[in-house]
Amino acid sequence: MTPEELKRRTKRFALGIIRLAGSLPRTEVARIIGGQMLRSATSVGANYRAACRARSRAEFTAKLGVVEEEADETLYWLELLEESGLVKGQLLRDLMNEAGELVAIFAASRMTVKGAAFRPK
Repeated sequence: MTPEELKRRTKRFALGIIRLAGSLPRTEVARIIGGQMLRSATSVGANYRAACRARSRAEFTAKLGVVEEEADETLYWLELLEESGLVKGQLLRDLMNEAGELVAIFAASRMTVKGAAFRPK
């Protein structure tokens, strides 16, 4: 997957989360969880774009770590929405799968870059 394809994929993910957040029940709990989820999900793509502009391998690796954390945090909020009964699990399944895939992609990418930066003597 190219960086441009991954940028589009993270943006599609954020748009899916935006639609979900707009459809949440109008309760205080849903508002709070939805806001947290919205911040972390939209941060995935924004931070990946920042990583693509990194000035060094170390900066790129660090920024990928942030992207991975934000994707995993989004997955956490989606799990809370499901397990609390605020949203039916079937409605969340695609977004949860995508969040899990993004976590795996960015974790593997970070480890690849980190490994490439390490040169044992």
